[in-house]
This record gives sequence, C-alpha cells and structure tokens, in this order.
Amino acid sequence: MQHTFFYIFVCMYEQLLNLDPIRLNFSANGMRVINFVLALVMFGVALGIKPAEFKNVFKKPKSAILGLTCQLILLPAMTFLLIVLLKDHITPMVAMGMILVAACPGGNISNFMSSLSKANVELSVTLTAITTSTATFMTPFNFAFYGGLYTRYLSRSAGTALQTLHIDLWQTFETVFILLGIPLILGMLFSHFFPKITEKLKKPMQIFSLLFFIALVAISFSNNFDLFIRYIGYILIIVFIHNALALGIGYGVGSAFRVPYKDRRTIAIETGIQNSGLGLVLLFNPKIFPPELELGGMLFVTAWWGVWHIISGLGVSVLFNWREARRTRKAVA
Repeated sequence: MQHTFFYIFVCMYEQLLNLDPIRLNFSANGMRVINFVLALVMFGVALGIKPAEFKNVFKKPKSAILGLTCQLILLPAMTFLLIVLLKDHITPMVAMGMILVAACPGGNISNFMSSLSKANVELSVTLTAITTSTATFMTPFNFAFYGGLYTRYLSRSAGTALQTLHIDLWQTFETVFILLGIPLILGMLFSHFFPKITEKLKKPMQIFSLLFFIALVAISFSNNFDLFIRYIGYILIIVFIHNALALGIGYGVGSAFRVPYKDRRTIAIETGIQNSGLGLVLLFNPKIFPPELELGGMLFVTAWWGVWHIISGLGVSVLFNWREARRTRKAVA
C-alpha cells in the first residue's frame, strides 16, 4: 500500500503537466453573462442575512472570532505550507489554484450544510456574510500575498508561464467588489425594505445558486472533458488533501479553544466550504488572468473543489450526526 501511494505521488507531477497547457477563452458577452449571474447569486445570499443574527452571535464572540481567523488567516497560510510540502509533486498552476481557492470566501451552501449537521446556523450565516463582505479586500490580498510568495519561492522552476503572471491587486479588488460587494449591499437593503418579498425569493435563489455553479463547472470542463476524465484521480487526491486540511483546521481550532460542539461543527464547515464559483469567475476574467496564460491546473483544482466540497460537506454532516446520536445514547444510558 505504501509503495502504491509513493508511486502515485512520483507520477503525479508528470501527469499534471498535461493539464497546465489549457487556455481559457471566453467572449466578452459570455463573460458579462457569467459576471451578472454571479452577482445575482451574491444578491440572493444577502437576502438571507439578518442584522439581528449578528447581534446574537457577537454577544459571545469567541466562536465568530475563531471562525474568521480559521478562514481568513489560517487556511491561506496552511495552504501555502501544504504547497511547500507537495512542491515536488504538483505543478505551479495547480499550486496557484490551491492558493486561489483558499483566498475565496465561504460558500453559501455552508449554511445548508450547517443546518444538516445540526450545527450553529446563526454562526454559519454570520461567518459567511462577514467573509463574503471582507472578500472585497481579503481575497485579493491573500491571493496576491501567497501567490507572490510562491512565484518568488519557486521562481527558477515555475516556468515562463507562471513568471509572466502579474497578480494585479487593484484589478482583483475591483472585480471582487463589483461581483460581491455591490450585490451584497443591494441585497441587504432589499431585504430590509421588502421583507415579505425577500421571504418568497430566498428559496428559489438558493436553488438557482446551485444550478448556476453546476452550469459554471460544466462550461469549465466542456472543451476539456477528456482531460478531466483522464486526470481526475490526481486532481481528486490534491483537492481531497486540501479540503481535509481545511475541515481539520476548523474543527481542530474549535476543539482547542473548547467552544460548544455545535460551533466546532460550524467552524469546520465554514472553513472547508469555499466560494470556488468566485474563483472560476476570476480565472475567466482576462484583465486578471490574460488569455495567453496556460491556466489548466488552476481551472481543474478550482472547479473540482466546488464539486468535492459538496460531497465532503454531506459526509461530515453524516459523521457529525452519527457522533451526536452516539453521545446522546451514552448520556441516556
């Protein structure tokens, strides 16, 4: 078994090199549609944000502070350390894809997963709202900082494609603000002034968000489906390790600081579920990532993360519920 895993990691780098040459080409009209729909999804997320929930959470802010620390600080930092450990087995663009995912805010399906896990849903909504709001500057900062650190750290072996990648902090900030910041503000204002209409819209918007992401992943893989099938095993290994690290950070920190069990589950889920849809939209933006760059590794990691974190989210929900049931049986006995 050990020899099998060793062989897989030895072969991984050469196999992943076949993914990097993929270029992303979208028409201007196609990009406008994708950007508009993502903004609409973020508007829908904002409809579920209630200031009253913030007040309840911040009466006991320990869990919220830990959750934000895990997602905004620890996940990007630990992702970089993981990349350093795997540097001989992953390509530069795969590594940059991992950094991009770690820099994204929490995904909106984390609220559903928290509910399914019988976790603290109020805390989940609060963390998603804050990380999404702060993504306007935290996503560009974390991606530029760790991406820049990576390109300098492996500048000799990163190849010409990565060396020509200039991470424009301002352009990334502008894009994220337009796609996330403005829709969030408008959504919260709409929710405040039209509460009855908001209640009717929330459920359809959640369904629409999921369908949008599925469509976005399908678009990402449509021209490269044969490569996806051929190399999915290698991408799955990387995303599995990365996602497990994220979930472990959240639950481990919550346990270390002895927050309530429900809050530990929420922090784990919030850290492990990222808005990879935003990552894909940023990848498709030619002002940030010029079309001549070979971004295949970033594309596959970012897109597959969005698929896998749904699977892992459901998995940890089952695990959390099983442990809760066992704890309850022991208490009764």
